[in-house]
Amino acid sequence: MHTQRGAALVVGLVLLAVLTLLAITSMNTASSELLMAGNEQYRQNAAIAADTGLEQALAVLANVPQDGTVERVGPVAMPDSNVDTYTTESRYLGEDLNIPGFSAGKFIGFHYEIRSIGASARNAATEFAQGAFVVQNAGGSGSFGSIN
Repeated sequence: MHTQRGAALVVGLVLLAVLTLLAITSMNTASSELLMAGNEQYRQNAAIAADTGLEQALAVLANVPQDGTVERVGPVAMPDSNVDTYTTESRYLGEDLNIPGFSAGKFIGFHYEIRSIGASARNAATEFAQGAFVVQNAGGSGSFGSIN
């Protein structure tokens, strides 16, 4: 009987140490997953901001100078947010007089490129690029045209 004295205490302490390590590992894993979920939310906010920037740039496409210079807007704060912003760059690329499917010489097509960069907290950023093609009467009369 004297040879087994204290063995239960040692076994109990070892099991307690193993359980403590498992609990600490579980807490670290949960913290990491919470951080990753937050990062994904910020990335999505940046993508929404970049998409909003594209829509805003398309709305004012007629104001882009037709000399190839970049029209830069921003950073612009998103509504209802104090950290999410977007910045847009719109550039005129050139024109096309012979648009397929239209009468030759009656319509003109204007090519544009828009880049929008959305930013959020924790340095989350998303960049979108989109082309725009505006068709207008070759004589310049009428409205700005339609965006495809």
